[in-house]
Amino acid sequence: QVQLVESGGGSVQAGGSLTLSCAGDGRVFTSYDLAWLRQVPGAEREVVAAITWNGASTYYTDSVKGRFTISRDNAKMILQMNSLKPEDTAIYYCAVRVGSGYSTTAFGYWGQGTQVTVSS
Repeated sequence: QVQLVESGGGSVQAGGSLTLSCAGDGRVFTSYDLAWLRQVPGAEREVVAAITWNGASTYYTDSVKGRFTISRDNAKMILQMNSLKPEDTAIYYCAVRVGSGYSTTAFGYWGQGTQVTVSS
């Protein structure tokens, strides 16, 4: 069973930055495509950013392009979030690719999540 742990969330003002980290089962960080997802209460979870197993290719949802950067090494995955907006407020999860595409169902084994709150 894959176990992932997210950390780094917090409360910031609009325009601020946060760095999220995902750690866990070592084999995940050397062999699998990974992603960050987020969810607002009452809304569906969405894929924010994804990265291939070797870091060669990345994906970003349109609303975070130019502001968020996903990266990884053999031990963790990072989401650097700059120029944060109130609409970025959500619980953020890291997850492992279990299918194709960039819908929520393409990723699984997410952890407990970390709360990000951006105030205006």
